[in-house]
Order: sequence, then C-alpha cells, then structure tokens
Amino acid sequence: MLRQTGSRTAPRAARMAVAALAALLVALPAGAQDNWPDRPIRVLVPFAPGGVTDSIGRLGAEWLGRSLGQPAPVENRSGANGAIAAEAVARSAPDGYTLFTASASQMVMLPALTRLSFNPATDFAPVSILASNPMVLAVSTSLNVSTLQEFVALAKARAGKLDYSSAGNGSSTHLAMALLMQRAGIDMQHVPYRGGAPAMQALLAGEVAAYFGNPSDMIPHLSGGRIRVLAVAGTERLSSLPGVPTVAESGYPAFRAETWNGIAAPAGTPAAAIRRMAEALGKACGDAKFRDALERLGTTPVCSTPEAFAETMRRDAPLWQEAVRISGASLD
Repeated sequence: MLRQTGSRTAPRAARMAVAALAALLVALPAGAQDNWPDRPIRVLVPFAPGGVTDSIGRLGAEWLGRSLGQPAPVENRSGANGAIAAEAVARSAPDGYTLFTASASQMVMLPALTRLSFNPATDFAPVSILASNPMVLAVSTSLNVSTLQEFVALAKARAGKLDYSSAGNGSSTHLAMALLMQRAGIDMQHVPYRGGAPAMQALLAGEVAAYFGNPSDMIPHLSGGRIRVLAVAGTERLSSLPGVPTVAESGYPAFRAETWNGIAAPAGTPAAAIRRMAEALGKACGDAKFRDALERLGTTPVCSTPEAFAETMRRDAPLWQEAVRISGASLD
C-alpha cells in the first residue's frame, strides 16, 4: 500500500516541479522587460557630427534619456552611405539598448542603389519618425529666374548646358533632381561632390546653376543675395520658408522629394520597449522647445507611431526606386 502511494506521489511531485520551473522561465523575461531600461541606451548615428541626421539623432536621444531615466549617448559611425552603422544596429542584440538614427537614405534609398548585407524592411523595428525633411530647389541668382516655371523654361532653352551639383552619385540631392528633370522634361549636367557642404558651396560660388538640397543648407545663405529658393518638394510649404511654393503648386502635381529621420531598433526588440520609446517620442513634438529645435533645422516635426513609420517606408520605397532607375545611379 505504501509502495503504491509513493509511486503516484513521485510523478505528481515531478509534474509540479516542472510546472513551477516553466512558470519561472516564462516570468523571467517579463520581469527583465519590466525593468527596462536599467542601463544606458546607445544611439548610433550613420553620419559625421554636425548634419541634420546627427542633430535630430541627438535631440531624440536626449529626449529619450530624460523620458526613460537612463543616459542615451550618441555614437557617430559614418561610412558606406550610412550602411556601416545600419548593419551594426541590425546585428545588435534586440534588447532595446542599441538604437539607430534611421534616415530615408539607409532605410529606402540604399536598397535601391546597392546590395546590402541587411534588409531595412525586416531587420529593424520602427519606433518613430521624428521629422521630415522636404528638399528645396535653389538656383544661382545669376540665372535671373524667380519661379520654377521660369527655371524650367530656361533649362529647356539651354538644353544640356546648365549643370547642377549634388552631394554625390545616388544621394538624395542627386535623385531628387533626376526626378524633377524627368517630370519637367529638361536635361542638365550632373556635377557630384563629396557631400552637401561642397555641393552648396559650388552653388554659392556660381560654379553650378542649381542644387536640390536640404532647407538647412539654404536658409543661412538666403540673405547673401547669391541664391534664390524656387520651390519646396514637400506636400506643404515650410514654416521657415512661408513664401516659397511647393513643386506641386508650381505646376507638377503630386511631386514629392523628402527625406526623414527617426529612431529604429533591431528587429525582435521586445514590444514593451518599442512601445515605451514610441510613447515617449510621440510626446516630444508637443514640446515647444523640441519643435522649435526641429524647425530651426528646416525640418517638419512628425513624432510618428511605429505603424506610421513602417507605412512611410512602404510608401517611399517605390518613389526612390523610380528615382534610381531614372538617374542611372548605382553604388555597386
């Protein structure tokens, strides 16, 4: 009798022990997530210090650090058009402690330009787009044109004789102009430079006729009388350039060429961490100082949800694929 009772009790005890262990194993990750973040969060920026992406990345990192109660130091890791930093984050542990200052350049343009060792659509978890950056077309005042229509008419009259600068082959500044030339039916010569600063200097010096760049490139030089901004390639006018019409207003409906910057994490990052970061960043654009800082960069505050971030990537990928095809650009 005792032997029989013991044989029944042992399996029952074993089952209870296994169940308790399973419950413990399930509870541990949840408990770990509840404590997130309990150490600094590293934010990688894919470009050198000083540009728009770097500035937005630092604004976002500072806001996250204050909101989450942990330092969020920024690390600039430039190279390969941002692919080096992007790959580093994509291959990082998906624990919420390594983030990427994601820009349209890495997330939707590079895949159309070259083979990558990562897939932006599947290797990242979108968190929030902080700001959009509609590009603006500026020309040398020596052209004596005041509107986009006048510029297009001049370019047609001098077909193949005007030239434009860009921040490099396959850059957004190159692709945006390629799109405009195709839509407007004009032909100009491409002069690529190694970055936006020398491309802008070429326009200021009168070495090229036009440059399709970031508002932050143009605004500091508008009072100098050497350049004129003709159009904004966003869906609406910029608050920093209220008198400048959009390309769509100027006769090319639905034309759009804008980049954006935000925060992304490695795919597989716990949903709770993504949600907390998104909630924190979603409140940032409601802060007057944060909005002002973004607008001073010539960008439009967004502070999107993760879902809106993912939808923006899906929407923009075909646009830049078309631009690459039109331009003939390739980094391979």
